[in-house]
Amino acid sequence: MRLLRNRAFVRAAWAASAAVAAAALSSCAAPPPAPKPAEAPTIKSIASRTVEVTPDKKVPGSGEQTIAAYREFLGAARTDPQRPEAMRRLGDLEMDRADKTTNETPDAAVPADTAPPNYASAIALYLDFLKTYPNDPRNDRVLYQLARAYEQSGDPDAAMKRLDQLVKDYPNTRFREEAYFRRGELMFSTREYARAEQAYGIVLAGPPDGPFFERSLYMQGWSIYKQGRLADALTLFFRVLDLKLAGRKLDRGLEEVKGLTRADRELLEDTFRVTGLCIDSLGGPSAIEPYVKSEVGHEYEYLIYDQLAELYIKAKRVKDATDTLAAFADHAPSHPQAPVFRERIIDMYRQAGFGTPALEAARRFVELYGAHGEFRTANPAAWEKTQPLVKAHLTELALYYHGVAQKSRKHEDYQEAVRWYREGLESFPGDPQSAQNNFLLAELLYEDQQYPEAAVEYEKSAYQYPAHPKSADAGYSAILAYARQEKGADPARLRPIQEAGIDSALKFARTFPNDPRVGSVLTNASEKLYALNDPARALAVAEQVVALNPPVAPAQRRTAWLVVAHTNFDQGVYDRAERAYGEVLSLTPDKDPSRGELTERVAASIYKQGEKARAAGDLKAAAGHFERVATAAPQSPVRATAQFDAAAALIALKDWDGASQSLEDFRQRFPSNPLQSEVPAKLALVYTEKSQWALAAAEYEHVSQASADAQVARGALWQAAELYDKAGSQAQAGRTYEHYIQRYPDPLEAAVEARYRLANIARAQGNATLELNWLKAIQQADAAGGAARTVRTRYLGATAALALAEPSFDEYRKVALVEPLKAQLKLKKSRMEDSLKAFQSAADYGVADVATAATFRIAELYRDFGRALLASQRPKGLSKDELEQYNVLLEEQAFPFEEKAVELHEVNARRSAQGLYDPWVRKSYAALGEMRPLRYGKSERSEVAIDAIH
Repeated sequence: MRLLRNRAFVRAAWAASAAVAAAALSSCAAPPPAPKPAEAPTIKSIASRTVEVTPDKKVPGSGEQTIAAYREFLGAARTDPQRPEAMRRLGDLEMDRADKTTNETPDAAVPADTAPPNYASAIALYLDFLKTYPNDPRNDRVLYQLARAYEQSGDPDAAMKRLDQLVKDYPNTRFREEAYFRRGELMFSTREYARAEQAYGIVLAGPPDGPFFERSLYMQGWSIYKQGRLADALTLFFRVLDLKLAGRKLDRGLEEVKGLTRADRELLEDTFRVTGLCIDSLGGPSAIEPYVKSEVGHEYEYLIYDQLAELYIKAKRVKDATDTLAAFADHAPSHPQAPVFRERIIDMYRQAGFGTPALEAARRFVELYGAHGEFRTANPAAWEKTQPLVKAHLTELALYYHGVAQKSRKHEDYQEAVRWYREGLESFPGDPQSAQNNFLLAELLYEDQQYPEAAVEYEKSAYQYPAHPKSADAGYSAILAYARQEKGADPARLRPIQEAGIDSALKFARTFPNDPRVGSVLTNASEKLYALNDPARALAVAEQVVALNPPVAPAQRRTAWLVVAHTNFDQGVYDRAERAYGEVLSLTPDKDPSRGELTERVAASIYKQGEKARAAGDLKAAAGHFERVATAAPQSPVRATAQFDAAAALIALKDWDGASQSLEDFRQRFPSNPLQSEVPAKLALVYTEKSQWALAAAEYEHVSQASADAQVARGALWQAAELYDKAGSQAQAGRTYEHYIQRYPDPLEAAVEARYRLANIARAQGNATLELNWLKAIQQADAAGGAARTVRTRYLGATAALALAEPSFDEYRKVALVEPLKAQLKLKKSRMEDSLKAFQSAADYGVADVATAATFRIAELYRDFGRALLASQRPKGLSKDELEQYNVLLEEQAFPFEEKAVELHEVNARRSAQGLYDPWVRKSYAALGEMRPLRYGKSERSEVAIDAIH
């Protein structure tokens, strides 16, 4: 430890000598006056004296000239009473000259091997004076100066000798305190610490305001320290500090204390250093408290700890230094320097490379001086000053633990960082860095998968602070945090999360409209809104995307247009949906697999427009939309349905040509389409309306073949047969009727009707045999019909029976009554009976027009048989009488047959009274007119009773 032994201190210590010398030389221009009996002035008396100085006339002169004048005087006036005074003054002048040489050379400029200042002249003069005037009452001053000259010239032993002489010979000298101080100094330098202690003690016994009191107190402390009595030394050092610093404001250290000289500062600095040495030797900072409590005040207490810490720092004892500073902070927690010390602790740990202790110290600093610490209320002014440091350490802690968490990925590390970020934001809400720190907090929470909290903090950073470089990033990250919440969320909580994420996205777009991510954000929001069944908002957001300028990326435009398309489609705005789907297709690569589905959507939009027009009764527009599907989406499955519906609309519009073309193309283009089953019926209708009977018939055949409904199939097949017949295609008609009979033997009436028409076709074709076969089939079917028989089947059965009877009538008429008459008569009669039976069978059906025909035929059989008898060939070889008799016999045989014929014709004629006057009735009237001309020749009887034919 450096003591105050340098040249500057020596100069200050001998200040009294310089003052005395200056006073002695105040009248050096003339020989000195005679000495007065009064005591020579001392440093103390000079300091308190008021001197009036009258400006002289600036007589030229110098120290060298004065010295020369005094020497000249002494050489000339050896017996002059002024000689003693002149000798002293000359000695003082020589001292002054030597002192000036010393003072003009700064300590730093003096080489180590430089010889001491030359005080030899002064020493010689003072020795000569003592020898010449040994009893001079002012020799105490001469001895004082002589001792000073020896010491300044580097001869401490001689100086000590003269000081000893001074205090011995002049115990009450005015130089007593300084002499003892100098003795103590010299004894200290020769390590006579006990004697030095005593010497300093004598000074300290004097007045406390003496010029050497403080330095003696200091040096006595050192003397005791050197003797190993540390506790006693400390007491003295604390007294020095108390003397110099009591009552001063010391919040900022010695540098800020006003009124201290350089020497004072050096004294205090050295005192603090030696105090630190003592405390260290006594066990460290724990040894301080008893002294500061019992001996001195607390103004400079922190400086004791501070200097002790500096001592440890220079010795590279970092732990001891930090413990010392912490001891004061713990001892005086509300002191303004407590946070300063703790900050130094942090700095020392950092400089020593002790990262973990530095971090813990920073943590402790924040806990003590942060917003929730007691220091805030204990010392508000000092607390306010610590806040920049608190903020810095909060940021440091947050960033440190953020980095730790990013490496470890441990939840507890993340939470530690979160703690410091939150405390920093809470403590400094208006700080310019708060927005950035809030963003980092959100990032931390996101990394820790605390997505709900991260979203909240991101939104705070984005929207609750003035704009900052991370504002937009924070807003976008909030959206990402909501998206991460959606993954694995409880279904019951999913929708609220999605809606919150959408709201955040929309807010992002409103707040940062020029951010390049707005397009993707709005696009995603529109998709989610659509998925959440909020079509109105989805559509509004999607339309916002497609309206952005500059346009968003093609993929985003495609998605937005898709939402526009879907929402319009779902809302029934199919024309807008069609346009939007078209936009989507234009943004979709040719090889993209989704093009097929999009094309289907376009087709569906057009088709729906057709349906809408059709529902509104605008069939023309409907047909147009349906037909557009083929152009817009030729490969679409809906094209077939659209084309079919277009045809249906054309049918409703009675555009038979358009309908036929559409249906024919449909049949060819879509052979496997389920709607093919409906094409034949529609084409059949169209062809029928166009009078294309054969084509219509063919379609009805298709209907019959394809329909699962037996009644529909049967009706279609029947209609096909009729249309073939109507088209003149008798062969196809016949084939169709035959097919009908095979497939549908029931109901009986239709099947019998089909046979009837087949009989007609055979007749038209001149195929009598086939006709008879069908007539027989008619009769048999009706006869076997039982309860299924109807009026129509009976009629047709009757008609068939009548028709079948006609050939028997012809066969009967072919038999001529010629020889051999007997055999011929028998044959003719037999055939007559067959014919009668056949016609009677027809008559038995009870069908009026068949009954009249059968009755007529039966009557004619009887009439013809009578005529045939009368016209029969007469046997050969009869005489006239025999012939006459034979003829009479024939007439008798023929008459009953004629009568029977009349009777039956009358039966027919009487049917006219029932309103039945068909050709057969008329023919019966004609026959009766021939057979009974008197009765029936003029008029027909219409009021005869009609008997049933049996």
